[in-house]
Amino acid sequence: MISTDTSTALISTVLVANRGEIACRVFRTCRERGIGTVAVYSDADAGALHVREADAAVRLPGAAPAETYLRSDLIVKAALAAGADAVHPGYGFLSENAEFARAVLDAGLVWIGPPPAAIEAMASKTRAKELMGAAGVPLLAPVDPDAATESDLPLLLKAAAGGGGRGMRVVRELPELPSELKVAAEEARSAFGDGEVFAEPYVERGRHVEVQILADAHGTVWALGTRDCSLQRRHQKVIEESPAPGLSDELRAVLREAAVAAARTVGYRGAGTVEFLISAAGRPYFLEMNTRLQVEHPVTEEVFGLDLVALQLDIAEGAALPPDPPPALGHAVEARLYAEDPSNGWTPQAGTLHALEFPGVVPGPEAAVSAAPRLRVDTGYADGDTVGVHYDPLLAKVVVWAPTRAGALRKLRHALRRARVHGPVTNRELLVRSLGHPDFVAGRFDTGFYERHLDALTVPAPGEWYAAVAAALADAASRSTRDAVPARIGGWRNVGAPAQSKTYGEHEVRYRATRDGFEVEAEDVRVVAVTPGSVRLEVGELDGVVRHFAVRTYGDEIHEVHVDSAIGSYRLVARPRFPDSGRRAEPGSLLAPMPGTVVRLADGLAEGVAVTAGQPLVWLEAMKMNHPVTAPASGTLTALHAVPGRKVEVGALLAVVSDVPEEPSS
Repeated sequence: MISTDTSTALISTVLVANRGEIACRVFRTCRERGIGTVAVYSDADAGALHVREADAAVRLPGAAPAETYLRSDLIVKAALAAGADAVHPGYGFLSENAEFARAVLDAGLVWIGPPPAAIEAMASKTRAKELMGAAGVPLLAPVDPDAATESDLPLLLKAAAGGGGRGMRVVRELPELPSELKVAAEEARSAFGDGEVFAEPYVERGRHVEVQILADAHGTVWALGTRDCSLQRRHQKVIEESPAPGLSDELRAVLREAAVAAARTVGYRGAGTVEFLISAAGRPYFLEMNTRLQVEHPVTEEVFGLDLVALQLDIAEGAALPPDPPPALGHAVEARLYAEDPSNGWTPQAGTLHALEFPGVVPGPEAAVSAAPRLRVDTGYADGDTVGVHYDPLLAKVVVWAPTRAGALRKLRHALRRARVHGPVTNRELLVRSLGHPDFVAGRFDTGFYERHLDALTVPAPGEWYAAVAAALADAASRSTRDAVPARIGGWRNVGAPAQSKTYGEHEVRYRATRDGFEVEAEDVRVVAVTPGSVRLEVGELDGVVRHFAVRTYGDEIHEVHVDSAIGSYRLVARPRFPDSGRRAEPGSLLAPMPGTVVRLADGLAEGVAVTAGQPLVWLEAMKMNHPVTAPASGTLTALHAVPGRKVEVGALLAVVSDVPEEPSS
């Protein structure tokens, strides 16, 4: 399909200057090509899957990105030490850093990416807009934050050196602009090593649509259809699909032509993405050009039957693309499975990932084209791995291809429902509900989808009570099996067993063992069969249908229980029979909702100052984002334990707010 060129030697070993899912993704194609692989890893990633899958691995001492994955000198040194002859940057970190690309080339290594000059031209989003405007590409004019007025609102603040939602903030009130600029710059500096931030008008109810491009060194540029990435939280994409639904042929042509023009303007080579904002009136605006492979590239691969990483390797070796890309076929949708709690401010989660299983997975990225829907999962985790606090909480990208959009949505919902995802809280249920939401199914959505629908999409699952019943009975069966003793003659007594109880969250389950099994003290449940790992219940509120619940328990002291069923999957934590009263938090306590590092305090925050309920007091950095922790009540700050730079665990006491004013000192 792609012609060869002997001007560049064939690559023998690739170091991936990244981690997690994208490193594993690149390694997979390298193995298929017979290319050796080298991983780099921080101390926090010493046991990570991408390290285990590589042929060789080089340690980057430290845990913070600034000490490890953002150190271009250490990564180039690692490539040379491990005998790699090429470097693939993945996405995020240094993937759009022109100086890193130059350092790789200066070391005599092959750079699997665009020329440094092209990266540099597009690395500054402000400079990119100037170039695109000169090329006739429609765009939004930037706004000077220092000169912004009420008429400029709302504004979108963006990191000039990167993407992925880091360093992005929407500002709707002018007094908030200085503090939001500060937070955006801190996030940008932490994620990309560059704190430059710019502002542009925020378009309400706009759609985020992008075009995948691929260009060789011989003048050929492909525009591989469109992707819609409008479903976002914190300006990070959650669900993506290709092709973007509901666009006219004329608009698609405009986007393709603009994307190709952008690539030709900067002499682009390799894989990249040109992103646009489509207004409610259907007018396109250039947002930015990402000079790297995107997280959501699998949907394009599935629709076009391509391996974009393999094509990156070919182009880096000097090969020429055919004049035209293959035709697009069918529809693909990707859902990003995150370790986060959408109902609690999208708080990232950490802990052991006990199980991550998706039945029916087809190895990607270039599965055989057929009429049957196919499932692909890209991940950087395996059963038993630890989800840490230092990096993005992405667990897996779950991708489905089908001949139609409706078929792809249905298959993806089914795959997420039937998956076993045991460990930290995830956004799995949100994904399932989003894919079935009438507005999304009908193509009536934009970047404000979750702002409007999040509350309805995160209401407690209606089947949680039945899951709690199943968990309690499976636990009882397990203890009965474990504690069983040989029967003795005359040992049976015709006396009813006393009621037992087990509590999961707000659900108290009362049950008793009988000669025929178990009975539950609830009118809507009849027990059909129970084993330690499997419970069948006839549930009255669901028309008396018998449902199967698979139950798995983890942990010795704190029992974390995962219940999977056709009506939903549930994560439960058993409440201890005798709670430790010493662990109760003092009223007004400000507790860390996640493990992280204290990065800043509210201006003027000190013991004795008055605060109001909901006021941001402390910011924690976790998983490359800054998360505000707000005052639990109005009153006086009577204790302050948070110190910038200090690492804290979940539940750590950061501050105490009392409604009693502090007594004046004598």
